[in-house]
Amino acid sequence: MTGDTRRHDEAWCPRGSRAGVKAAGAVPHQAPTPLGRLVATVERLRREVLEAQAAADGRALVELAKGILIGQLNCTPAAAALRLDVLCRERGTSPLEVAADIVNQASRDHVSEIAAAFVERIGTADDPPEQHCTVSVRMRTAESGILAAAADTQAVAESLLTNALGPLGAVAVAVWTAVPDGSLALAGHAGFPPGEAARWRHVPPGVSTVARLALRERRLVTLARLKREGLPSIGHLQWPDGGRMAVPTGTGGRIHGVLEICWPQPLEPQPPQIERQVEALAELCARTMDASPPRDLTTTEAVLPDVAELIDLAEGLHDPAVVLTPVLDPEGRLGDFRIRHTGSRFVDPAGRPRGDVNGALLLEAYPMAAGENGLFDIIERVHATGEPFRAERMSLTALVDQIPLTSVADLSVSRHGAAVLLIWRIEGETARLANLLQHAQRLGRIGGFEENLATGETTWNAQLYALHGLPATAPPVRLRELPGYAHPDDSAALGRFLRAVLRHRRPASVNLRLQRPDGITRHIRVVAEPVLDADQRLHAVRGAYQDISAQHWTEVALAATRDQLAHSEAESAERNRLALQLQHAIMPPTPPAIEAPGLRVAVRYRPAEMESLVGGDWYDTVVLPSGLIMLSVGDVAGHGIEAATGMVVLRNALRGLAVTGAGPAQLLSWLNTVTHHLAKHVTATAVCGLFDPRTRVMRWARAGHLPPVLVRGGEAEAFPLIEGLLLGALPDVTYVEREVRLEPDDTLLMFTDGLVERRDSSVQDSLGHLVNTAATGAGDLDGQLDRLLAASRSDTDDDTCVIGIQVG
Repeated sequence: MTGDTRRHDEAWCPRGSRAGVKAAGAVPHQAPTPLGRLVATVERLRREVLEAQAAADGRALVELAKGILIGQLNCTPAAAALRLDVLCRERGTSPLEVAADIVNQASRDHVSEIAAAFVERIGTADDPPEQHCTVSVRMRTAESGILAAAADTQAVAESLLTNALGPLGAVAVAVWTAVPDGSLALAGHAGFPPGEAARWRHVPPGVSTVARLALRERRLVTLARLKREGLPSIGHLQWPDGGRMAVPTGTGGRIHGVLEICWPQPLEPQPPQIERQVEALAELCARTMDASPPRDLTTTEAVLPDVAELIDLAEGLHDPAVVLTPVLDPEGRLGDFRIRHTGSRFVDPAGRPRGDVNGALLLEAYPMAAGENGLFDIIERVHATGEPFRAERMSLTALVDQIPLTSVADLSVSRHGAAVLLIWRIEGETARLANLLQHAQRLGRIGGFEENLATGETTWNAQLYALHGLPATAPPVRLRELPGYAHPDDSAALGRFLRAVLRHRRPASVNLRLQRPDGITRHIRVVAEPVLDADQRLHAVRGAYQDISAQHWTEVALAATRDQLAHSEAESAERNRLALQLQHAIMPPTPPAIEAPGLRVAVRYRPAEMESLVGGDWYDTVVLPSGLIMLSVGDVAGHGIEAATGMVVLRNALRGLAVTGAGPAQLLSWLNTVTHHLAKHVTATAVCGLFDPRTRVMRWARAGHLPPVLVRGGEAEAFPLIEGLLLGALPDVTYVEREVRLEPDDTLLMFTDGLVERRDSSVQDSLGHLVNTAATGAGDLDGQLDRLLAASRSDTDDDTCVIGIQVG
């Protein structure tokens, strides 16, 4: 039996670390010197020790399987050995594989689950059927080596590398212990050069390493290439491009350390089965690192000695303290914490007495602590990692009659042995008001002072030192010394302030320019009041300084803005007045009716409601030397004095051009040239018509303007929308001309867009409304125009001009 075991060990161990040991220990060929012979002897003895350890681990597994068979078959050791040999021959496998299967079937633990997982993969993956046996043997052999090593973490690391991790391609293993101060200590290692292990025996708190990453995230971490991640770690110089795996090792919810595994080459993504193997090995490793005494999970009321000492410590603290111990489920996982003790100064956020909380489970007493990143998560992390937690003004929520009640407290959580010490200092009303006052002074840039006139002592708060630009160690400035720090122009006002407070004993205030030692001048308001003693004598002065520099400069800027705005408003009003006067001089709002041969012309002009919106609407009716009558309406774009002067230019230009006898299309073409070249940045629309009283024929043309509306026999219709670009857009434009014969009693309406334009309607819809209104109108011409203005639905507050021409 022993020979079979040795044969099997020699069959699979060389694939692991032993082969790596041979490769690493090989020395170049050299002359046989005494030193060379000594080195060769040391290497040979080292290999023999590793082989003996591997064989011993295998024998331990076989002996464990024999013990299980003795218990199951109720037989002697010799019969158990014979039964094991029979099983080996029947299955055609080695004693180690049979022993691993027997232990798996008997234990039903985590290692058994991993082996079963590999069995399920057979047939669906490329793994050979014997892979499950190899995994089982490796895991169980490693377990035997770890159990045999007991508390020797160095031997545990060597057994892990030799029996379990070497066959996976790993070349080195490091076992780190998490120290309560946040540092990491190298408890065991295998595969690393001795000098490298010595350099990494201690990692101070806060140094980012691969092990620290796994400890912080509390899960298995895989790094494909160590160099690419930029994290230092043991062996990073030997295998800079190799892969790493690091997994926390812990029991009962506590993390004792980290198992770090090193590969020489980049690490490909590992299947879940391999990760589960590594996690199981870390769990086995944690058993040797747990220095706490064994506990019976069913007896949770027992108080361990270290917990009793912590209770005595908590009772002596001046802050409210709570001692917690972990509560584990039957599988050894952390489920909750039990409140073992509450200190004599304990204050419950829900207002309950100590007796109602002592002995309760944490989540039963404070169910709101289970929230994400809540109190329970904080305590669990501290218990797991040993790293203490500190926080100021943290919100704690408790249920009072099913109503959430939130308190603010300073929190401290630390692990002591197997227990956790929780200290919270709930903020009282006085502390809350003091904190609120401090923030108010900071936000308002206010600093307080008190000056004792009897002792000469002056007290400042921290904000006042900042206002004066003085360090906290500088002596405060007394009130009588204040003139030496103020601008000379403020001496008179400051003198009145000091006399009112110190001589007349009246509250007073003063604004001054404070000249600080750093050369900065700040505008300060000082408010002070006298404090009288029982004999009505001045005892002290208390008050406050407020930095009003921002307010001062804002007021200066506001005053300058007000002056500039007033000037701009006066200038704008003057411009609007001139534009309105110019517009009214040329086109009065209600001019008298114009009598022409064969025509009666009436005009209505409605200016904009706001004087600042004085526009460029214009109209003109003139009898030409040829006997023709020119009728025109136009609208210059924009408002104000520019639009009014542009209107005057175009109206007078059209009058002058009309005496040439040209037709409407030619007149608009010339007017476009005037608009484009002679008027600066002016565009306009217009309608021009020439009426012949003898034939009652009117020729007309349009330049971007709405067409006239003809009312005849109770019906109204708009003229066709012939082509015509607005004035001033292009330098050379040709316009289209049309003619229409008017009948007696016809009424022709010419208007600007201010009569019909609406923001929520199209121009065509608004023009249709005007046509319908004009058709229903009756009576004289003046009445018709008045009704059109009254029925207008325009909402643009623009100028409006309407010309009514009635044929006689």
